[in-house]
Amino acid sequence: MSSFLESMLARAKADKRTIVLPEGDDERTLAAAERILADDVADLVILGDADAIAASPYALDGARVIDPRASDLREGFAQTLFELRRAKGMTEEEALALMDDVLYFGVMMVKAGQADGMVAGACHATGDVLRPSLQILRTAPGVKLVSSFFVMAVPDCDMGENGTFLFSDCGLEVQPDAERLAHIAVNSAQSWRELMGTDPAVALLSHSTYGSAKNDDAAKVVEAARIARELAPEIDLDGELQLDAAIVPAVGASKAPDSPVAGRANVLVFPDLDAGNIGYKLVQRLARAEAYGPITQGIATPVNDLSRGCTADDIVGVIAITCVQAQAKRAR
Repeated sequence: MSSFLESMLARAKADKRTIVLPEGDDERTLAAAERILADDVADLVILGDADAIAASPYALDGARVIDPRASDLREGFAQTLFELRRAKGMTEEEALALMDDVLYFGVMMVKAGQADGMVAGACHATGDVLRPSLQILRTAPGVKLVSSFFVMAVPDCDMGENGTFLFSDCGLEVQPDAERLAHIAVNSAQSWRELMGTDPAVALLSHSTYGSAKNDDAAKVVEAARIARELAPEIDLDGELQLDAAIVPAVGASKAPDSPVAGRANVLVFPDLDAGNIGYKLVQRLARAEAYGPITQGIATPVNDLSRGCTADDIVGVIAITCVQAQAKRAR
């Protein structure tokens, strides 16, 4: 277990939050729930067929198990959803029908204050997880867009912060323009500070360092860095930087000697989704890194997605991270 995960679990236990897990028919989710409950990390609500969950081999004593199809919460949740979405054309009948959807029901639990966050995605696509979140919870005050990140814990690595990095955006924004990329960078810096409790060093990555290549893709990253500095001048941030210049001290000193972050970056902002998704999976598979996410940033209340290839260990980590995000939200 990485020191990062140990820290998240300890912080979650110190101020327990309630997390709803809509995918009660997924064995990995139930295995993760068993561990969370056994270690007293969080209070859990598990959605699904109550009889099937009770018949599973997992020890889930202490969890609140709800079958949305039979719950007496359905009508109240449906009415709230209708009021939120009626201007978009939703009918009362459609709102009630959506209460059969565990993802909508789970988000409504968060909206109603019956859970502090939600973790899903083991057997649902990212769009399916985030759609009800954005429709019902919407973005946090002052945030222009929702994006995502992975926390990467790389074993036997002295770069980043003792081998820990934040990679963004690896799950949502396909081709962000310069302004959106700048907001991703600033939000990622805030996420680093909330989770790690230390100062972020943000590198906006490119195939170019300080003008070594001249093209529209590199220029976008340069402009994004300029906008990000205007948005948050207090953050140590730079770009455009190649990956080696961003994280290897000797290369950073050679290629960008005047950079405030070269050679020591811990937050890596990728120029597009292709680069981010490929990058995190390369590090996960080749370096055997722990990869926690995609964690969302920018939703008013924490809702986090899972990779459909996740393990029970991954789900445990994301639940703990969601608890820490919920603690930070309450403290703001």
